[in-house]
Amino acid sequence: MSQVHLDSSSLKMKTMVSIPEAPLGSTGKTIPLVGFGTAQFPFGAATEAVKESVVHAIEVGYRHFDTAAIYQSEEPLGEAIAQALRLGLIKSRDELFITSKLWFGRAHRQLVLPALQTSLKNLGLEYIDLYLIHFPVSLKPGTGFPYNKEDIEPLDYEGVWEAMEECQNLGLTKSIGVSNFACKKLERLLATVKIPPAVNQVELNPVWQQKKLRDFCEKKGIHITAYSPLGAKGTVWGTNRVMECQVLKEIANAKGKSVAQVSLRWVYQQGVSLVVKSFNKERMKENLDIFDWELSAEELQKIEQIPQYRGNRTEVHVSGDGPYKSLEDLWDGEI
Repeated sequence: MSQVHLDSSSLKMKTMVSIPEAPLGSTGKTIPLVGFGTAQFPFGAATEAVKESVVHAIEVGYRHFDTAAIYQSEEPLGEAIAQALRLGLIKSRDELFITSKLWFGRAHRQLVLPALQTSLKNLGLEYIDLYLIHFPVSLKPGTGFPYNKEDIEPLDYEGVWEAMEECQNLGLTKSIGVSNFACKKLERLLATVKIPPAVNQVELNPVWQQKKLRDFCEKKGIHITAYSPLGAKGTVWGTNRVMECQVLKEIANAKGKSVAQVSLRWVYQQGVSLVVKSFNKERMKENLDIFDWELSAEELQKIEQIPQYRGNRTEVHVSGDGPYKSLEDLWDGEI
């Protein structure tokens, strides 16, 4: 009797989850609907853990990896991609979707292209798939993290976006977008763009559902990516409100799922993509186990009734002398 031999790569393929993708406007590009976050607090403190976690994440099926200049995770992410190629976990870098973000201190017309070039050097890549303006503010040129309120300057929407468009036209990024932009700020940006933002990455979870912003972006053809879909517990600003939500706990118990899975499934059912971060191997797999079941209309209705609370309020950007005098001004009243 002949024996069937399965090599290790075949076994890995059998356990790997296939993640659905969504189109990015009229660009012809797509984005995986579940991505893997690499921000580890304090920034830059766990580069080896980032590298090891990304390699394992690729192994179990993640294909979208989210980083930013300020996270100091670009370099270990790039090393992990190179290692995954050497191990045969992926055949080509093109199988991955890589997002990075423009730091506030480089959010000036003349600094955008050099900032992306630095990110590409850190990543060891010729291009990324998505480059985002990290926040609708600038800092005095070259200011790092942490920073003071007096370092904050108004964002030059037109000049910075023109430079973002140049990055896309040069092929250094396949798509461009924004992060943490509320409706009025998106309207202001859209008034002058040649290439509209493909993505707006924002805080989104059952405790901060962003219905108004989701409706606006849908009308404008802007895809939303949710960050902190589990509430970012353990970060400098995160809360336990998602993981300790009684409504989510009751639904999770009834379905035999975890609270995290219910929250991620809710985000997924809103038609947006999400970025979730866990360096725990079991949770990495658990966070992908959201595709072969769904929340019922009744369960969705219960989740809609959850009291709302913005976790990432970033009061540091509010001051009498700065561009934003109040939280209402910063978030266009969406607080």
